[in-house]
Amino acid sequence: MVLLVIDTQKLITTNALYQFETFVSHEKELIKKAREKGIEVVYVRHDDGPDEELTKGKEGYEIYKGFEPMPNEKMFDKNVNSAFHGTGLLEYLQEKGEKEIIITGLQTDYCIDATVKCGFEHGFHVIIPATTNTTVDNAFMTAEQSYRYHNEFMWPRRYAECISYEEMVERIDK
Repeated sequence: MVLLVIDTQKLITTNALYQFETFVSHEKELIKKAREKGIEVVYVRHDDGPDEELTKGKEGYEIYKGFEPMPNEKMFDKNVNSAFHGTGLLEYLQEKGEKEIIITGLQTDYCIDATVKCGFEHGFHVIIPATTNTTVDNAFMTAEQSYRYHNEFMWPRRYAECISYEEMVERIDK
């Protein structure tokens, strides 16, 4: 089992996110518990490219305070929504023989959704703990609607096992 922490970068980890305080609290605790139990934590960052705010070398590109990786933890950079596309993450997980991934981070309707579906397509058992992914309003849905649509309708029984945060903590503690 691996915990993927996706796009929790300073520029986009803001209080504009749906249930921001809960997300931050649960993400920090999940990372801490995974480390304590020997579950590898793997980070993914999004790079929008040169002349953009979310790009390598700018302060907003770095991981949000409290979520930062340890020096020995893997980091993969991407420039599309899926964490698997051209990053080396897929090959890394396959080489390790990983079968189960916990996906957390930002943003529910963009990079989390793409990574969940691609993870499923690559044969991983994907686990989504509630309140460990979030997003902002978009032109079609509020952040809450988008969060609920994906976590309660789109992913369960199709692409991922969506469980409560408390159940995820219990599984890690076993």
